[in-house]
Amino acid sequence: METSVAQLEQPHGSIEPGIASVDDGPVLATVIEPKPGWRAIDFAELWQYRELVYFLTWRDIKVRYKQTVMGAAWAVLQPLLTSAVFVVLFGVMGNMREDTDIPYLALVFAGQMGWQFFQTAVTQSGQSLVAGANLISKVYFPRLIVPMAAVGAGLVDFAISLGVMAVILLAYSIVPPIQALLFPLLVVGVVITALGVGSLLAALTVAYRDFRYVVPFLMQIWMLATPVGYSMGTVNRMLDEFKIGDSWLSCYFFLNPMAGFVQGMRWCLLDEPLDPFHLGASVLSAVILLVIGTVYFRRVERRFADIV
Repeated sequence: METSVAQLEQPHGSIEPGIASVDDGPVLATVIEPKPGWRAIDFAELWQYRELVYFLTWRDIKVRYKQTVMGAAWAVLQPLLTSAVFVVLFGVMGNMREDTDIPYLALVFAGQMGWQFFQTAVTQSGQSLVAGANLISKVYFPRLIVPMAAVGAGLVDFAISLGVMAVILLAYSIVPPIQALLFPLLVVGVVITALGVGSLLAALTVAYRDFRYVVPFLMQIWMLATPVGYSMGTVNRMLDEFKIGDSWLSCYFFLNPMAGFVQGMRWCLLDEPLDPFHLGASVLSAVILLVIGTVYFRRVERRFADIV
Protein backbone atom coordinates (compact mmCIF):
# COMPACT_ATOMS: atom_id res chain seq x y z
CA MET A 1 0.00 0.00 0.00
CA GLU A 2 1.10 3.52 -0.78
CA THR A 3 0.55 6.11 1.93
CA SER A 4 0.32 9.79 1.09
CA VAL A 5 -0.44 12.87 3.16
CA ALA A 6 -2.79 15.42 1.66
CA GLN A 7 -3.79 18.82 3.08
CA LEU A 8 -7.53 19.34 2.77
CA GLU A 9 -8.95 22.86 3.10
CA GLN A 10 -12.69 23.25 3.64
CA PRO A 11 -14.88 26.31 4.41
CA HIS A 12 -15.41 27.10 8.07
CA GLY A 13 -17.78 24.62 9.72
CA SER A 14 -18.46 22.48 6.63
CA ILE A 15 -18.62 18.68 6.79
CA GLU A 16 -18.42 16.42 3.76
CA PRO A 17 -18.86 12.62 3.65
CA GLY A 18 -15.69 10.97 4.91
CA ILE A 19 -14.13 14.26 6.02
CA ALA A 20 -14.18 15.49 9.63
CA SER A 21 -15.10 19.02 10.63
CA VAL A 22 -12.35 21.49 9.87
CA ASP A 23 -13.35 24.36 12.15
CA ASP A 24 -9.75 24.79 13.29
CA GLY A 25 -8.35 25.15 9.81
CA PRO A 26 -6.68 22.80 7.29
CA VAL A 27 -6.56 19.08 8.19
CA LEU A 28 -3.82 16.62 7.31
CA ALA A 29 -5.35 13.35 6.11
CA THR A 30 -3.53 10.07 5.53
CA VAL A 31 -4.70 8.41 2.35
CA ILE A 32 -3.98 4.70 1.91
CA GLU A 33 -4.36 3.46 -1.62
CA PRO A 34 -3.16 0.32 -3.44
CA LYS A 35 -0.27 0.43 -5.83
CA PRO A 36 -0.78 -1.66 -8.97
CA GLY A 37 1.75 -4.00 -10.54
CA TRP A 38 4.52 -6.13 -9.12
CA ARG A 39 6.10 -4.95 -5.88
CA ALA A 40 9.06 -6.04 -3.80
CA ILE A 41 8.87 -6.67 -0.08
CA ASP A 42 8.82 -3.45 1.92
CA PHE A 43 11.18 -4.43 4.75
CA ALA A 44 10.99 -0.98 6.33
CA GLU A 45 7.21 -1.26 6.65
CA LEU A 46 7.47 -4.78 8.07
CA TRP A 47 9.94 -3.55 10.67
CA GLN A 48 7.58 -0.72 11.57
CA TYR A 49 4.86 -3.29 12.35
CA ARG A 50 7.18 -5.76 14.11
CA GLU A 51 5.20 -5.62 17.36
CA LEU A 52 2.10 -6.75 15.49
CA VAL A 53 3.97 -9.88 14.39
CA TYR A 54 4.61 -10.69 18.04
CA PHE A 55 0.99 -10.17 19.11
CA LEU A 56 -0.43 -12.18 16.21
CA THR A 57 2.04 -14.97 16.88
CA TRP A 58 1.07 -15.09 20.54
CA ARG A 59 -2.61 -15.05 19.57
CA ASP A 60 -2.12 -18.02 17.24
CA ILE A 61 -0.34 -19.96 19.98
CA LYS A 62 -3.14 -19.36 22.49
CA VAL A 63 -5.88 -20.19 19.98
CA ARG A 64 -4.17 -23.44 18.96
CA TYR A 65 -4.23 -24.89 22.47
CA LYS A 66 -7.34 -23.16 23.79
CA GLN A 67 -9.83 -25.55 25.40
CA THR A 68 -7.56 -28.57 24.86
CA VAL A 69 -7.07 -31.13 27.61
CA MET A 70 -3.36 -31.76 26.98
CA GLY A 71 -2.41 -28.28 25.80
CA ALA A 72 1.18 -27.91 24.59
CA ALA A 73 1.79 -31.63 25.21
CA TRP A 74 0.49 -32.17 21.68
CA ALA A 75 3.70 -30.54 20.44
CA VAL A 76 5.54 -33.50 22.01
CA LEU A 77 3.13 -36.33 21.30
CA GLN A 78 2.50 -35.64 17.62
CA PRO A 79 6.11 -35.88 16.34
CA LEU A 80 6.97 -38.59 18.88
CA LEU A 81 4.06 -40.87 17.95
CA THR A 82 4.62 -40.26 14.24
CA SER A 83 8.29 -41.16 14.68
CA ALA A 84 7.30 -44.36 16.48
CA VAL A 85 5.05 -45.31 13.55
CA PHE A 86 7.89 -44.65 11.09
CA VAL A 87 10.25 -46.78 13.18
CA VAL A 88 7.83 -49.71 12.98
CA LEU A 89 6.86 -49.31 9.31
CA PHE A 90 10.18 -48.28 7.77
CA GLY A 91 12.72 -49.46 10.33
CA VAL A 92 11.31 -52.81 11.43
CA MET A 93 8.87 -53.97 8.74
CA GLY A 94 10.77 -52.34 5.89
CA ASN A 95 14.15 -53.33 7.40
CA MET A 96 15.53 -49.88 6.58
CA ARG A 97 17.32 -49.61 9.91
CA GLU A 98 20.04 -51.77 8.36
CA ASP A 99 21.01 -48.82 6.14
CA THR A 100 22.32 -46.73 9.04
CA ASP A 101 24.34 -47.20 12.21
CA ILE A 102 22.41 -44.47 14.04
CA PRO A 103 19.61 -45.57 16.43
CA TYR A 104 16.54 -45.45 14.25
CA LEU A 105 14.31 -43.52 16.66
CA ALA A 106 16.93 -40.77 16.97
CA LEU A 107 17.34 -40.71 13.19
CA VAL A 108 13.63 -40.45 12.49
CA PHE A 109 12.84 -37.92 15.22
CA ALA A 110 15.68 -35.64 14.09
CA GLY A 111 13.99 -35.45 10.70
CA GLN A 112 10.43 -35.51 12.00
CA MET A 113 10.76 -32.48 14.26
CA GLY A 114 12.00 -30.34 11.37
CA TRP A 115 9.31 -31.65 9.06
CA GLN A 116 6.57 -31.22 11.67
CA PHE A 117 7.49 -27.56 12.06
CA PHE A 118 7.46 -27.05 8.30
CA GLN A 119 4.13 -28.83 7.86
CA THR A 120 2.45 -26.92 10.69
CA ALA A 121 3.83 -23.57 9.50
CA VAL A 122 2.73 -24.11 5.89
CA THR A 123 -0.71 -25.40 6.84
CA GLN A 124 -1.43 -22.60 9.30
CA SER A 125 -0.03 -19.81 7.13
CA GLY A 126 -1.92 -21.14 4.11
CA GLN A 127 -5.20 -20.67 6.00
CA SER A 128 -4.17 -17.54 7.90
CA LEU A 129 -5.70 -14.92 5.61
CA VAL A 130 -9.08 -16.64 5.45
CA ALA A 131 -9.07 -17.20 9.20
CA GLY A 132 -8.21 -13.52 9.81
CA ALA A 133 -10.75 -12.12 7.36
CA ASN A 134 -12.33 -9.78 9.92
CA LEU A 135 -9.01 -8.19 10.77
CA ILE A 136 -7.87 -7.88 7.15
CA SER A 137 -11.08 -6.23 5.95
CA LYS A 138 -11.15 -3.57 8.69
CA VAL A 139 -7.59 -2.52 9.54
CA TYR A 140 -4.61 -1.72 7.35
CA PHE A 141 -1.26 -3.35 8.01
CA PRO A 142 1.21 -5.25 5.79
CA ARG A 143 -0.70 -8.43 4.94
CA LEU A 144 2.50 -10.46 4.82
CA ILE A 145 2.57 -10.19 8.61
CA VAL A 146 -0.30 -12.71 8.86
CA PRO A 147 1.53 -15.72 7.34
CA MET A 148 4.72 -14.59 9.09
CA ALA A 149 2.93 -14.83 12.45
CA ALA A 150 1.68 -18.32 11.58
CA VAL A 151 5.24 -19.45 10.84
CA GLY A 152 6.46 -17.85 14.07
CA ALA A 153 3.86 -19.74 16.09
CA GLY A 154 5.22 -23.02 14.72
CA LEU A 155 8.65 -22.18 16.13
CA VAL A 156 7.29 -22.62 19.66
CA ASP A 157 6.31 -26.23 18.96
CA PHE A 158 9.67 -26.78 17.29
CA ALA A 159 11.49 -25.58 20.41
CA ILE A 160 9.51 -28.07 22.50
CA SER A 161 10.37 -30.88 20.07
CA LEU A 162 14.02 -29.90 20.29
CA GLY A 163 13.84 -30.52 24.03
CA VAL A 164 12.48 -34.02 23.35
CA MET A 165 15.33 -34.58 20.90
CA ALA A 166 17.79 -33.72 23.66
CA VAL A 167 16.22 -36.41 25.86
CA ILE A 168 16.51 -38.98 23.04
CA LEU A 169 20.18 -38.12 22.51
CA LEU A 170 20.78 -38.52 26.23
CA ALA A 171 18.98 -41.87 26.28
CA TYR A 172 21.19 -43.23 23.48
CA SER A 173 24.34 -41.57 24.88
CA ILE A 174 24.82 -39.61 21.66
CA VAL A 175 27.01 -36.53 21.86
CA PRO A 176 26.24 -33.98 19.11
CA PRO A 177 29.27 -33.15 16.95
CA ILE A 178 30.85 -29.73 16.61
CA GLN A 179 28.68 -28.86 13.59
CA ALA A 180 25.69 -28.70 15.94
CA LEU A 181 26.59 -25.01 16.20
CA LEU A 182 25.29 -24.64 12.63
CA PHE A 183 21.86 -26.02 13.54
CA PRO A 184 20.22 -22.55 13.86
CA LEU A 185 21.16 -21.81 10.24
CA LEU A 186 19.24 -24.87 9.10
CA VAL A 187 16.24 -23.72 11.13
CA VAL A 188 16.42 -20.41 9.28
CA GLY A 189 16.41 -22.37 6.01
CA VAL A 190 13.22 -24.19 7.05
CA VAL A 191 11.64 -20.86 8.06
CA ILE A 192 12.49 -19.38 4.65
CA THR A 193 10.98 -22.38 2.88
CA ALA A 194 7.85 -22.34 5.04
CA LEU A 195 7.33 -18.60 4.57
CA GLY A 196 7.75 -18.87 0.80
CA VAL A 197 5.35 -21.80 0.41
CA GLY A 198 2.95 -20.52 3.08
CA SER A 199 2.62 -17.02 1.64
CA LEU A 200 2.02 -18.43 -1.83
CA LEU A 201 -0.67 -20.81 -0.58
CA ALA A 202 -2.23 -18.06 1.55
CA ALA A 203 -2.63 -15.81 -1.48
CA LEU A 204 -4.00 -18.66 -3.59
CA THR A 205 -6.43 -19.78 -0.88
CA VAL A 206 -8.03 -16.34 -0.74
CA ALA A 207 -8.87 -16.47 -4.44
CA TYR A 208 -9.38 -20.23 -4.80
CA ARG A 209 -10.84 -21.91 -1.71
CA ASP A 210 -10.10 -25.33 -3.21
CA PHE A 211 -6.57 -24.98 -1.84
CA ARG A 212 -7.96 -25.66 1.64
CA TYR A 213 -8.33 -29.26 0.48
CA VAL A 214 -5.19 -29.33 -1.66
CA VAL A 215 -2.76 -28.35 1.10
CA PRO A 216 -3.23 -31.43 3.38
CA PHE A 217 -2.85 -33.75 0.39
CA LEU A 218 0.18 -31.79 -0.82
CA MET A 219 1.88 -32.06 2.57
CA GLN A 220 1.35 -35.84 2.71
CA ILE A 221 2.98 -36.33 -0.68
CA TRP A 222 5.77 -33.90 0.21
CA MET A 223 6.55 -35.79 3.42
CA LEU A 224 6.91 -39.10 1.58
CA ALA A 225 9.25 -37.41 -0.90
CA THR A 226 11.41 -36.15 1.98
CA PRO A 227 13.77 -38.51 3.88
CA VAL A 228 11.89 -38.18 7.17
CA GLY A 229 11.06 -41.82 7.93
CA TYR A 230 14.13 -43.20 6.21
CA SER A 231 17.81 -42.35 5.89
CA MET A 232 19.84 -41.23 2.92
CA GLY A 233 21.54 -44.62 3.08
CA THR A 234 18.20 -46.13 2.05
CA VAL A 235 17.88 -43.66 -0.82
CA ASN A 236 21.40 -44.40 -2.05
CA ARG A 237 20.78 -48.15 -1.83
CA MET A 238 17.58 -47.87 -3.87
CA LEU A 239 19.34 -45.72 -6.46
CA ASP A 240 22.02 -48.39 -6.82
CA GLU A 241 19.44 -51.15 -7.12
CA PHE A 242 17.53 -49.34 -9.86
CA LYS A 243 20.79 -48.17 -11.48
CA ILE A 244 19.82 -44.48 -11.31
CA GLY A 245 22.72 -42.05 -11.65
CA ASP A 246 23.74 -39.38 -9.16
CA SER A 247 22.25 -36.69 -11.40
CA TRP A 248 18.77 -37.88 -10.49
CA LEU A 249 19.58 -37.60 -6.81
CA SER A 250 20.86 -34.05 -7.30
CA CYS A 251 17.66 -33.14 -9.16
CA TYR A 252 15.60 -34.67 -6.34
CA PHE A 253 17.31 -32.50 -3.75
CA PHE A 254 17.09 -29.41 -5.92
CA LEU A 255 13.32 -29.75 -6.34
CA ASN A 256 12.74 -30.50 -2.65
CA PRO A 257 14.46 -28.03 -0.31
CA MET A 258 13.22 -29.87 2.78
CA ALA A 259 15.27 -32.93 1.83
CA GLY A 260 18.50 -31.03 2.27
CA PHE A 261 17.42 -29.31 5.49
CA VAL A 262 16.19 -32.55 7.09
CA GLN A 263 19.45 -34.23 6.19
CA GLY A 264 21.35 -31.20 7.44
CA MET A 265 19.65 -31.41 10.84
CA ARG A 266 20.69 -35.05 11.12
CA TRP A 267 24.21 -34.07 10.17
CA CYS A 268 24.27 -31.45 12.92
CA LEU A 269 22.80 -33.61 15.67
CA LEU A 270 23.79 -37.17 14.70
CA ASP A 271 26.80 -36.67 12.41
CA GLU A 272 25.12 -38.48 9.52
CA PRO A 273 26.98 -37.87 6.22
CA LEU A 274 25.88 -34.83 4.23
CA ASP A 275 26.72 -33.81 0.69
CA PRO A 276 27.41 -30.02 0.63
CA PHE A 277 26.18 -29.85 -2.98
CA HIS A 278 22.78 -31.21 -1.97
CA LEU A 279 22.49 -28.76 0.91
CA GLY A 280 23.47 -25.90 -1.38
CA ALA A 281 20.82 -26.98 -3.88
CA SER A 282 18.23 -26.99 -1.10
CA VAL A 283 19.22 -23.48 0.01
CA LEU A 284 18.93 -22.20 -3.55
CA SER A 285 15.54 -23.86 -3.98
CA ALA A 286 14.32 -22.37 -0.68
CA VAL A 287 15.33 -18.85 -1.73
CA ILE A 288 13.56 -19.28 -5.07
CA LEU A 289 10.38 -20.40 -3.29
CA LEU A 290 10.60 -17.41 -0.94
CA VAL A 291 10.93 -14.96 -3.82
CA ILE A 292 8.09 -16.54 -5.81
CA GLY A 293 5.78 -16.78 -2.82
CA THR A 294 6.30 -13.30 -1.41
CA VAL A 295 6.37 -11.50 -4.76
CA TYR A 296 3.12 -13.15 -5.85
CA PHE A 297 1.64 -12.37 -2.43
CA ARG A 298 2.53 -8.69 -2.85
CA ARG A 299 1.15 -8.73 -6.38
CA VAL A 300 -2.36 -9.77 -5.34
CA GLU A 301 -2.64 -8.50 -1.76
CA ARG A 302 -4.47 -5.32 -2.78
CA ARG A 303 -7.51 -7.50 -3.54
CA PHE A 304 -7.53 -9.43 -0.25
CA ALA A 305 -9.89 -7.10 1.63
CA ASP A 306 -12.44 -7.26 -1.21
CA ILE A 307 -12.63 -11.02 -1.70
CA VAL A 308 -11.53 -12.59 1.59
